[in-house]
Amino acid sequence: MTRKYILGLLAIIFFLPTQTSAQGETAVPYLTFTTADSYLVVEVLDDDLIHFEAGQGSPPAAGAPLATSPMVQKTDYPGPTTFTDDGQGTLTTAELQVQVDPQTLCSTVLDLSHEEALVLTAVCPQDLDARKSSLVIDPAATQHVYGLGEQFRTPGEPNGDWIGSAREPGLFGNVMEEFSGGMVGNAQFPILYALGTGHNNYALFVDAVYKQEWEFIGEAWTMTTSADPLRWYVLSGPDLPDLRADYLELSGRPLVPPKALFGLWVSEYGYDNWAELDDKRQSLNENQFPQDGFVLDLQWFGNIRPPSQMGSLSWDLANFPDPAAKIAELREDGLGLILIEESYVDDDLQNFGLMASQSYLVKACDTCGPATMREWWGNGGMVDWTNEAGAAFWHDLVRQPLIEAGVFGHWTDLGEPEMVAPNSWYAGLPGLELHDQLANNNIYNLLWAKSIFLGYERNGVTQRPVILSRSGTTGIQRYGAAMWSADIGSNFDSLAAHMNAQMHLSFSGLDYFGTDVGGFHRGNISEAELNELYTVWLANSALLDVPLRPHTENLCNCKETAPDRVGDLASNLANVRLRYALSPYYYSLAHLAAQTGAPVVPPLVFYYQDDLETRELGDHKLLGRDILVRTVTEAGVTAVPVYLPAGQWVNFHTGEWISSSGQWLEDVPTTHDGLFQLPLFVRAGAIVPQMFVDEQTMNLYGLRRDGSTRDELIVYVVPAPEPTSFTLFEDDGRSPAYQSGARQTTPLSQHWLDGQITVDIAAAEGSYDGAPASRDNVLKLAVGDEIVTAVSLNGTALPELASMAAWETAASGYIIASGELWAKSGPLPVIEPKQFVVTLDQPVEAAEEVVAVEVESTAVPTHPPATPEATASQPAPNRTPLYIGLALVLVLLVGGWFYTQRRSQG
Repeated sequence: MTRKYILGLLAIIFFLPTQTSAQGETAVPYLTFTTADSYLVVEVLDDDLIHFEAGQGSPPAAGAPLATSPMVQKTDYPGPTTFTDDGQGTLTTAELQVQVDPQTLCSTVLDLSHEEALVLTAVCPQDLDARKSSLVIDPAATQHVYGLGEQFRTPGEPNGDWIGSAREPGLFGNVMEEFSGGMVGNAQFPILYALGTGHNNYALFVDAVYKQEWEFIGEAWTMTTSADPLRWYVLSGPDLPDLRADYLELSGRPLVPPKALFGLWVSEYGYDNWAELDDKRQSLNENQFPQDGFVLDLQWFGNIRPPSQMGSLSWDLANFPDPAAKIAELREDGLGLILIEESYVDDDLQNFGLMASQSYLVKACDTCGPATMREWWGNGGMVDWTNEAGAAFWHDLVRQPLIEAGVFGHWTDLGEPEMVAPNSWYAGLPGLELHDQLANNNIYNLLWAKSIFLGYERNGVTQRPVILSRSGTTGIQRYGAAMWSADIGSNFDSLAAHMNAQMHLSFSGLDYFGTDVGGFHRGNISEAELNELYTVWLANSALLDVPLRPHTENLCNCKETAPDRVGDLASNLANVRLRYALSPYYYSLAHLAAQTGAPVVPPLVFYYQDDLETRELGDHKLLGRDILVRTVTEAGVTAVPVYLPAGQWVNFHTGEWISSSGQWLEDVPTTHDGLFQLPLFVRAGAIVPQMFVDEQTMNLYGLRRDGSTRDELIVYVVPAPEPTSFTLFEDDGRSPAYQSGARQTTPLSQHWLDGQITVDIAAAEGSYDGAPASRDNVLKLAVGDEIVTAVSLNGTALPELASMAAWETAASGYIIASGELWAKSGPLPVIEPKQFVVTLDQPVEAAEEVVAVEVESTAVPTHPPATPEATASQPAPNRTPLYIGLALVLVLLVGGWFYTQRRSQG
């Protein structure tokens, strides 16, 4: 009897419900909750990612994946590693718990990765039977909110999150709206980051293409929209970098832009002919500015003066003759062209008839002809990007010939869209069955960018797509799009507000965002005011904008945009050259963004969320996570306060070391040697690859005016006792071959220990067309007041040279100047490792002093961004299922013992 009992007990234990997710069809748990007339579906996609749908009537078919909008890319999630459903509305993964109220369909989300479960939020769908429905969101412990795309809020204010504010869309959502003397973008990226104390954070992504109205006022926040049903995601994670990486896994990571896009692109509205462009080009060369291209406004296709050429997308040969030869000439000089295009087509053009005859334009109704409008550009209709066949036809008809002629990129203007015809009817994407303006307005630019991306793929184009877009939404980043803030006013108030918009767009997943440097609408600004404004604006944009693009309205041919013609020439030249010098660092950050979702220009709070001083700073930016930029957005400024998080920092311009306990520095100068330059501070442990730049530098591909070659790798290091590393990424800079492995990576690392600073340039891995076989390696080391006694390369002592002139002509050696050590190896094969060792006098004291500062500052991160597995405190395991199982076993064992005892006595 005892043996039978034990076997039976083992059988019972074997068939007890487990706490792991089922395989096969149930790998992604899918649960439905219903009331009398509403439903809530919960789809558990991962341990830290939950997908919800709420609506009226019958829920979707059981087990079918929830639908997604074009904003979403990834839908093949594996499901959670562990999952339990208590049958009462409580769903648990390894990291999250969702508690669904079956009466209200409210879902409370708890983070289980802390010592005690933390309530992140509760989300309640409301008014599901109304024309507009809402999500009511419990702020819980949230203190700050970021993201939600681009909106200019307060003139003159670069700082601030969304708490206490409302995010307001345009009539249909995305719109260009008046702001402080200009017209700026309002673009909906419906991703919200909520941050409480420390690392208590989550993200909420509302997957609705309709316009959304958000309000963060009072004890309950709301999101209101016309979408039916409502769909949203809740994401959890150990910190903001993890949340953003997960969001970009969901919506798509950015492409790596061509290298040239990180250079200077001079633009205006507009160049009337080649002669005007050549005049600007020659002047920039004479003033020794590096440059990578020009941007042509609508004059290139013949302007819009009657008869309007809007929608022709063909060259005005009278003013721009032989464009193929001109493009080839410019390319010989290392310059590209980005051409404007709009979605509007004048009805007098042949292209209008070609598109209308196939229903490829937005229509007035399902069975009607094109929806036409009378606007400043002419009379006509609008390309329907939701019609995939029409989008492909348009690309091959008018855009592909330009690409084949050598055009570098596409400036997609007016894409909010700026104007629409009454009662517009769209073909609608397959499966969405949405045809009105409200349903298609906010994805219009997304689908436009997608049509370009797919056109490049379909035609086998061997260059990466470049798209400069005036509007967009979640997902546009994966098609090669950058954005700019539209026709901004020429004033400091607008520049300041742009900094706030940039902060939230960075959270929203858009890494490449810029401005019309100097402002588009100049109004009545005086020459002196403009010169100051332009100088300051260019200094900001040279560090933050991609691309760096001066632009203004110049129909009178009486205004200047080129940096050698307006503002302080010397300052402008220094700031543009600084941008070029840092280009290998930016380009490596772009590769990291494409691989991991790490931001290129995040706000300070992104990597310092523990530090309350950083929470609302939009005027402090980071380049990657190693360089702190203090923007300047006020007139008459000669010094600004700068906040340095705890740790050791080096003033980039002066070489001064600063030990911060997390404090403000007052009166940090904005001029150095008579040049206006933004305050820059580099974190201890930073490794920043640089490019050699001088008066001969022409562009980012290494072209030089004197025909020489300067391809040395410069590695700027701020040493730290904490070992750090950074990876230099290189490729051909043009083609998409990097995506299939045609790239070269060079690991760089540093360590300051026992009086020696060791910097390793590891052997390069991989290759690409045009990769250098060998090159000089230059170490630029911030040593401050430390006394250097010796420098060696791969164990061999390097000679100390007497002057910088001697250093420049020597094959190898080192020199110390202005607190920096410069050492070079001479040409060496890239596949061989190089190790510089710098020996210091009084080493122990120096190293210990830095270590003490590092120990005090636990908030100082190391570079590169570590994986969440390496940096996050490990979530406390959910042992509840184990305890329940053990309790059941104990009950069965005790019960079985009593049973056998009674049988033996009976």
